[in-house]
Amino acid sequence: MVLSDGVTHYELAGPEPGPTVVFVPGLTIPLDFWDGVVGELHDRGLRTLTYSAYGRGMSDRVRGRYGRELFVRQLDDLVRHLELAPQHLVASSMGALIALAYAGSADASVASLVLSGPAGLAAERNPISLLPDRGPVLPLIGKNLLRRNLLRHLARNVESAEDASRLRQLVLDGFQYEGSMYALTSTLKHFPLTDQHALFDSARRALPPTMLVWGGNDRVTPPTGLAPAVELLRPARAEYLPDCGHMAPFERPLEFAGLLTTFLTEL
Repeated sequence: MVLSDGVTHYELAGPEPGPTVVFVPGLTIPLDFWDGVVGELHDRGLRTLTYSAYGRGMSDRVRGRYGRELFVRQLDDLVRHLELAPQHLVASSMGALIALAYAGSADASVASLVLSGPAGLAAERNPISLLPDRGPVLPLIGKNLLRRNLLRHLARNVESAEDASRLRQLVLDGFQYEGSMYALTSTLKHFPLTDQHALFDSARRALPPTMLVWGGNDRVTPPTGLAPAVELLRPARAEYLPDCGHMAPFERPLEFAGLLTTFLTEL
């Protein structure tokens, strides 16, 4: 579908007229990341929308800043074009910051939020965000350093070697397209991934009913973030999954789908 900033690859599937669960992607993942969860949700009577963020999967590589505004606008454009309201938002990692920003906007119609291993509560900024916006340094880092480190980063997201292999194939299929490394570098430069406590603060912002899911062995957003996230969000549920890494929906799709449907049923 052609949206304000380019083509977005999406899949809208499942029984109608069931409630619609919209899955908001993180830093590197394409829409296939959610396959294990959405199949289970369809069997439970839920409709799902998955999509690839700009610069990922088969969505367009946009020339410009990959900041939070771009990704929030993409989500808003997509649900408006498909006339999906209200939505239940599910987001992982960086996607949690997109979902929180969107859910807090005046025009959004969000019935609930599920955040898995959300980014945003760490204090240290990533080194790329400190680099100058102009000049040769940023493109060179994107072309060389990031490309070499991408596989290492992906391996840290999950616990098992089997999941790491599946994830690597999933992500690298999309990174074969020209402009992918630019998109990743620009995101790390322009998307605020740390010190985002105000986005989480339900005392300051009207947020829908929320569930937190956190892997006990998460090395990307460590579970030390669970307590401050609970304090800020005041979630209806907070689920801690032992022996699970950063990507609970990918590593534990059946368990994650069960938690999600239980949460929606309770609502």
